[in-house]
Order: sequence, then C-alpha cells, then structure tokens
Amino acid sequence: MAPRQPATVLRVGLAQVNPRVGDIAANLDMVARYLAQAEDAGCDLVAFPELTLSGYPPEDLVLKAGFVADNRAALEKVAARTGRCAVVVGFVDVADDEPIAQTSARPARLFNAAALCVNGSIAGVYHKQLLPNYAVFDELRYFAPGHNDNTLHQVAGVAVSLSICEDVWVAEGPLARQRAAGAQVAININGSPFDRHKGGVREATVLARATETGMPVVYVNQVCGQDELVFDGGSFVADEGGRIIARAAQFAEELLVVDVPIGDAAPTASRSNTPKVSTPVAARSATATPMLSAQPLGELDQVLAALALGTRDYVRKNGFTDVVIGLSGGIDSALVAAVAVDALGASRVHGVSMPSRYSSEGSRTDAALLARNLGIEMLTVPIEPAFAAYLEMTHHVFADRTADLTEENLQSRVRGTTLMALSNKFGWMVLTTGNKSELAVGYFTLYGDSVGGFAVIKDIFKTDVYALARRVNERSGREIIPHATLTKPPSAELRPDQRDDQSLPPYDVLDAILALYVEQDRTAAEIVALGHDAELVRRIVRLVDNNEYKRRQLPPGVRVTTKAFGKDRRLPITNAYRG
Repeated sequence: MAPRQPATVLRVGLAQVNPRVGDIAANLDMVARYLAQAEDAGCDLVAFPELTLSGYPPEDLVLKAGFVADNRAALEKVAARTGRCAVVVGFVDVADDEPIAQTSARPARLFNAAALCVNGSIAGVYHKQLLPNYAVFDELRYFAPGHNDNTLHQVAGVAVSLSICEDVWVAEGPLARQRAAGAQVAININGSPFDRHKGGVREATVLARATETGMPVVYVNQVCGQDELVFDGGSFVADEGGRIIARAAQFAEELLVVDVPIGDAAPTASRSNTPKVSTPVAARSATATPMLSAQPLGELDQVLAALALGTRDYVRKNGFTDVVIGLSGGIDSALVAAVAVDALGASRVHGVSMPSRYSSEGSRTDAALLARNLGIEMLTVPIEPAFAAYLEMTHHVFADRTADLTEENLQSRVRGTTLMALSNKFGWMVLTTGNKSELAVGYFTLYGDSVGGFAVIKDIFKTDVYALARRVNERSGREIIPHATLTKPPSAELRPDQRDDQSLPPYDVLDAILALYVEQDRTAAEIVALGHDAELVRRIVRLVDNNEYKRRQLPPGVRVTTKAFGKDRRLPITNAYRG
C-alpha cells in the first residue's frame, strides 16, 4: 500500500465477534460482513480477534493438515476481498519451508499468526512470540514461537505493529521492541478468556504497555462461549498516555469504530453493530468530541452474563435449540433455570418436577412458582413407580442389608434417566444443576444428578449461588426466584428430613476452605495455619481428593474463576499424595 501523509488520526474498527471453532466458512463470512461495515464507517483498518478464521482455541484440530490448509485458504479469500481498508485477522500459519497439504503428517512448525491484508493481498504476517502454557492454555503443544516483532506496516501513513494476546502481557516484550523500531500504533488481537477477577488486571496490563511505549494500543477480544471457556469481549483502545479512550461492551458482539489519536489528537469513537458511514478520512481533525465508552458490568452481573453466554453458545453451536432442567424447588436448579431463560428465552426452557416419597410439598410448590415466574413449561413426572420397582427388583439381593446411600442414590439415578429420556424424545439438552461446592466434595450422585450435557454452575460455589440468585431478583425488580427457595435449608430430599448441613459444614465455612485448597492450591497444613479447624480441613481435603474420579466424569461447564474443575485443574485420579 502506497504511504500517504501522516494522518491526524487512524480510524480503526475493533471487530468484537463470535467465531465458531472449526467452522472456517462461517468465520470467513463473518469477517466479510464486518469488513463491509468497517468500510462503510470509513475505517483505515479493522482488526479481528486471535485465530478468528479457525476459531479459538482450535486445540487438536491444528494437528490435521487439511484443517490448517483450509484456514490458510480462507485467509487468501479475506485478502482478495480487501481494498483501501486494511484487515488484521488471526489464523493458523505454517512455516514457509513446509508445504501445506490436504493429506500429510502434521506440519512440524505451526504458528499462532496475524495477517495484515490490504488492496487485495496479504501485506504481512506476524507470528505470536509469547505462548502461554498455563491454566487453560496449551499453546506450546501446538505452536512454535515467532521472532518477527520488528515488522511494521504503513496504514494511512501510520506505522502499525501487530501482536497477539500474551505478547502484550510482558514489559520489554514485543511491543517495546516494535516501538523502538518506529511503530506508532500497536494492534493487539486476543482470545482472552473471562474470569470474574480478570477485567481490571487485563486493562491495567494493556495501559501499562501503552504508558511504557508511549503509543496507543488497540486491544481486540472475541466474545463467545467455547466449551468451558467464555470470552467476554470488552475490547478497548488505550492512548499513548495510558488512558482508555473507547471501550466496547462486554458479552456482546459489535464493531467499535475509534479515531485513534497519533500524537496529541483527540479521540472520537462510535459503537454499533451496524455503524453509520462516518466522516471521510480527509475531513477528520483533532477537535472531534470524544464519545463515552461502555462501562464494565458489576461482578455479579458479569458472572451472570458469562453463564448465559457460555450456555447459549454451547447449546446452539452443538445443534440444540431447547434445554430441560430438573426443578427440585432448590436454589441451584432455580439459578440454572433463570440463566437458561436469559440465554435461550423462556419458550426454549423446559422444567421437570420429579417428586419422590421424600419430596416436601413446599419443594413442589416452589418449583411450580419458579416456572410461572420465568414463564417456562413445567412438566411433572413422579418417580415413585420407578423407585418402588427398583426397590422390589433388588430386594432379594439387598435383603440382609440396611437401607443406606444406595437407596438414596437410586432416586437420583431414576431422575437422571427420566431427564435423558426426555432429551432423547424431544431433542432437548439436559442442563445439570450441581455447584462447585458439591462437586468438590463429591456431594452428588454419579449417573444421577450429574447426568446431562452441560453443567451451568459447575464453577460457582454455593455461597455465590445465593448471591447470584438474589441478584437475579434485584435486577428484575420482582421475585423471579421464590423467597422460600432463597431462605429454606438446602436439601437433596432423598431421605426423611434430610438437610445438607447433616453431611457438610455450613457452606460459608466449606467454601472458604475449598477456595484455598482447590483454587489457590494451598496444602492442608497451610490452610490450618490460616486459622481453620484442623480436623475439618483434613476431612474436606480428603473428600476433595477421593472424588477426583467422579468429577472427571462430569459434563463441561462454564468457567468463571481462575481455577475451575476441568482444563484448569488436572490432578491424577490415582494419587496417594495427601497434602
């Protein structure tokens, strides 16, 4: 692209999009739609998130040579579509000296890459240098680190540098070297997963890079659910002084158009899914009035939005339209149902009451009231006939044994079978209702209440379940989750007068210990040293350790903390260490 006189501002579109992993054709169409919008808005450049064409994270799909070839072919199509507006898009690249074939062994060197395309061709490619290999990230399994951090591109007379996600998290890293080479604006494309404490850290990190380098940083993040991960968007632009001048919304797709100031120019921004055509480039000046940015949501609202987005994308991207939930009248199933309605709409959510001989009348009425408040269908399938049949069927085998957890769990397993029958008959995905506290200590029935396709609150401690349920009611301005559900003692109702606190310590005590042991990897001795009861700590730690085999069989669920059960926490099932 021929350079022109330096612009007062560089008009950049931040395409905060929702790709689908593996659906290269759909991702290509999405890029084309947003590029057209950016062109209508007069953008000089539009940037898409990390690995947009393949979807992020593609995991072992990149081990398929044909997949890599298809994603590279899509990049050529993106380039062919470009005109004056440059496009920065993420894709999987292969080393130049290795051919891409539809049928071959895995290429030896793959790169997490960003291409800058303009005027019908690929003007340059950047390879991610800093590859995260911690928590949910496994990039060293797939990619080689890049080394071309000094490559700059002239866009509308401005020297633009490219970087990818982790590259911006290290001081004196790629951005510092790019600035030293003459970069004026850094474009950083991301697939940065959400957790409830990450937003402030993420922004502070990028602002530090902008301040250190003295150049604006354009931070573009995707917004989607992908298996356990949720990506919350929240794309933004930091100016050279380390101030956020424009911010996209969280948990929503949009094109954020920003006039990024070069030097002392004042910023302008507009936000829209279908932006209007903006002022032509030649008419821009440094006196435009800045536009207010989207404000981050409060912590509880962020978690609720993450749960809804993760559920929506998992259900829909896996070919389902409706979900079914066992409604017990308890707080966990109530929160899951409320999230499901937010995610899919009331007409797509089906509740099922499955009373047994031990179900209280209050639980039945609470479940029915919840369904009415949410406007969802409520089915009733009593499990007593099946439970009685199981007791009769096993009577001669269990004749000399006292009734115990076996009979309690039979009820839960009958409910699981019933939900799966409804799933098979009507094509509904079963949403499970277990929370992180229960899953940690094994307080659930394998092949019973753990049965289902997606575990919505798998990463939510019980104390947070209550906080989120209250927030559902607060922001609705009315009682969605019944007051009785919020206030009655939790119970599985699998035996007469059963309560959770007969088997577990109070949830505020339990959750504090679990947070230390599960999320912070503290040892039992360290937790006791912090003031917790030694006998209780040893008991809780033993329960967590002994139930790893059960948790490994759970469905995936939304990750909202820094360490969730699943990709985050990978302990051996067969494990004799007791710390």
